[in-house]
Amino acid sequence: MTIPPILRDFPDRFETERLLVRAPRTGDGAAIFEAVMASKAELDPWMPWARGDYTIEAAETYARRGSADFILRVNLPQVIFRRSDGILIGSSGLHRIEWSVPSFEIGYWQHTAHIGNGYMTEAVNGLTAFAREHLHASRMVICCDTLNTRSRAVAERAGYTLESQMRNESREDNGELRHLFVFSKTWPD
Repeated sequence: MTIPPILRDFPDRFETERLLVRAPRTGDGAAIFEAVMASKAELDPWMPWARGDYTIEAAETYARRGSADFILRVNLPQVIFRRSDGILIGSSGLHRIEWSVPSFEIGYWQHTAHIGNGYMTEAVNGLTAFAREHLHASRMVICCDTLNTRSRAVAERAGYTLESQMRNESREDNGELRHLFVFSKTWPD
């Protein structure tokens, strides 16, 4: 008998050497908003949700919906904090879940001030281990725009293999076609 996702028990947080990674909570919106606003120049080309007038209400809505989604097991968003001082350094999570495999896509963004310290690679490695240990993942995927060299570097440093390039996968606001890299890690049953 297959356990319905909502009845699956697993932790809502884990720690790596330098990071605390946990499900979002009510009240996280202020820290998320500050990180997004400080990082807009780097986020805007890759994250459509960050474009335009991003508000503290949007950030708090993300935190609250993320908390609900985590409980419902329909999406497993995570916020990432540096353990040494509790500073929010970014967000990640396990998305596009297919529980029957189980398969998960890791998405991520990082506060500009903390780029270049290996935090996101550490978080991705932690999420991968979490998904293997607690969710019995057979397949993990990271997708990024072919022009997003930083995101590609994280996937490669975390040991993901370039599986495919999806040409003309989306269209930019200005009408320009965009291409997507798909990286994966898989494990046998």
